[in-house]
Amino acid sequence: MDNGNVISVLNHLIETCRDGEQGFRTAAEHVKDEQVKSLFLSYAQQRAGMIRELESEVRAHGGTPETAGSVAATAHRGWMNIKSAVAAGDGSIIAEAERGEDYAKAAYEKALNAGLPPTTLAVVRQQAEAVREAHDRVRDLEKAGAKR
Repeated sequence: MDNGNVISVLNHLIETCRDGEQGFRTAAEHVKDEQVKSLFLSYAQQRAGMIRELESEVRAHGGTPETAGSVAATAHRGWMNIKSAVAAGDGSIIAEAERGEDYAKAAYEKALNAGLPPTTLAVVRQQAEAVREAHDRVRDLEKAGAKR
């Protein structure tokens, strides 16, 4: 894979992580449950760290890191349809967070299969695992809320 394609894949992940960081931060501002608020803030910080790692990889390949969130996420804000979710309460906010994590998980799966160079792939693989763990935790929160 040439550097241009590597940079493109990495910049897409940066956009995805930036959307996740903003989405988790927004969700944390609006959930009432303090444990969920704390969890979402920790995921926002995690995504900020992931962005820094990805930006470093982009620079290592001679590129310029993406500085904005994705157009797709802005358009669908599958991350945070927060206006309607806030009115409906924590369960709806958690459901929106899970939808955002579905998107992030898919973006990482695609990147893992893109033919990245080994050192870059190692970074992406580690981050993909963190995204899967966050997705599963948020999904479990959503399921637990549905059972109440």
